Amino acid sequence: MTNYRILVVDDEEDLCEILKFNLETEGYEVDTANSAEEALKKDLSVYNLLMLDVMMGEISGFKMANIIRKDDNKAKIPIIFLTAKDTENDRLTGFNLGADDYISKPFSIREVIARVKAVLRRTATDNNTSQETLSFDQLLVNIPQKKVTIKGEEITLTKKEFEILKLLLENQGHVFSREEILSRVWSDEVYVLDRTIDVNITRLRKKIGEYGKNIVTRLGYGYCFENA
Repeated sequence: MTNYRILVVDDEEDLCEILKFNLETEGYEVDTANSAEEALKKDLSVYNLLMLDVMMGEISGFKMANIIRKDDNKAKIPIIFLTAKDTENDRLTGFNLGADDYISKPFSIREVIARVKAVLRRTATDNNTSQETLSFDQLLVNIPQKKVTIKGEEITLTKKEFEILKLLLENQGHVFSREEILSRVWSDEVYVLDRTIDVNITRLRKKIGEYGKNIVTRLGYGYCFENA
């Protein structure tokens, strides 16, 4: 296993120690901090993942994430929020801040470990993707030119449709929730309805013709691109 380094930031010391023990058992290097202030004094650029409690003292997990996302040297570090706040607005706030996942308390350690592995795996894939083109059969996505062709014929997509197709093709088989698609494709928007995502997916399916069937709906979970 790659020696991934994780920083857990939570004002519950016992929870920090539980997470540290179990994540280290999985082979990760883990540090802890009991406040955002303590965490921000560290060199965060050395970490592959930050796990932030939302409700902490002066600087909340959301505020800390906002600080990190404004720093070019740290902006791309994956973030998982750990929180007892589980309303739709809270989740949307987290994803709008660029969260890679959002885990509600109380949670099982097995769930946390599974989600940590998924985020790190996805991040590694993103970082290693140096391709200028993505392809599936005769569907070709030229990333620098922002152009999609099918059998050599260019297909006109909107910016959002292009970004959704690129996201799904880069991660074939991975099911993205609406919240994940929102955070990656609509990251600059303050609020977007789930219906907007569904409409864009529907239009994208129609535009890519026979390949529309490869964009699969997993009811209750989200969307994925399948080699079917």
